[in-house]
This record gives sequence, structure tokens and C-alpha cells, in this order.
Amino acid sequence: MATWNSRGLRGSTLEDMINRTLEKYQEKKLALIQKVPTPITPIRIDPEHRHITLAYFDQKSTVDYIGAVQGIPVCFDAKECAGDTFALQNVHEHQVNFMKAFEEQDGIAFLLIGFTARGVYYYLPYRELERFWNRSLNGGRKSFRFDELNPAFILPKHQGILVPFLDGLQKDLNDRENLS
Repeated sequence: MATWNSRGLRGSTLEDMINRTLEKYQEKKLALIQKVPTPITPIRIDPEHRHITLAYFDQKSTVDYIGAVQGIPVCFDAKECAGDTFALQNVHEHQVNFMKAFEEQDGIAFLLIGFTARGVYYYLPYRELERFWNRSLNGGRKSFRFDELNPAFILPKHQGILVPFLDGLQKDLNDRENLS
């Protein structure tokens, strides 16, 4: 079983920014999306500070967020990347399988990636994740580089919206329409 410790807090800055973005989207009645809690069983608790210092995951998590945007079911995971190369080991097979099944139910699945060195947020549509994933399974790179990504999915900066992923979602929807 996987154990939880302070390494589990990696990416919390991006998640905090996404959570604040979700609050804004909900206030504006644009989206209703919730963070999916990961069930854990505490092993060790610091009684003085009343927090968990060691735990194990009860089950594999699926994605970080799930909900609806204007009636469209969405799910996504948030990842941070310090450099220009994103290692696919940061995405687990059960997450890819969940996202694929979600898409098969006419939902929209994607990754939100924070490229911290660039100060850029990127919306990676599931179909692109699947392309990179399949490439790795077929003996290709087990990562992808920033320069392989479609620049149209770099999220623009907006006043008051920290991670404006609805722009990426709209582009994703437009691209799907054009593919049909």
C-alpha cells in the first residue's frame, strides 16, 4: 500500500490556486466542481499539533477534481512540473483508465499542468495525454516536452482567475466539434 507523508503535499500550491479558481467559477455560476478526497487511514498522529504525520491510502485515487461546467461533466487532475519535461510516471495507469472511461461516457477529461519555471498553466486534453501515454507504452519516450504541446492550450492570464481552465475547456470543445 502507498503511504502518505509530506511528499504528498507536492502540487498543493497549484491545487490551492485551482480551488480558489473553482470558488470564483461557482460564485459566477459557471461551474460546480469539487476536489475528490483521497481516503486515508492514519498510522501516526502528532498529538501536540493534532495532525497526521503518517498514513496509508485506503484505495487508489482517480482524479483530483470532478464536476460539471454548464451541464458538461468534467474530471481532471492537477500536476506541477519544475522543468520543461513532464514525466508520465506522474500520471498513474488507473488515472488514465478512469479518464478514458469518463470520456467514453461523454465527459471531458484533462490534466492541468503548472510549468512552474515558466509560470505557465497548461490544459492537456485527454486525447493528447492518451497519445503520449500510448507512445510510452509502445517503446517511445516516457515523458513529453513543453515544446511538443499545442501552444493554443496555454492558459491566458485573467484578472481575478488564477488558473482559467475554462478557456482550455472551450478550445477543447471547439476542437472536438471540428473533429466530428
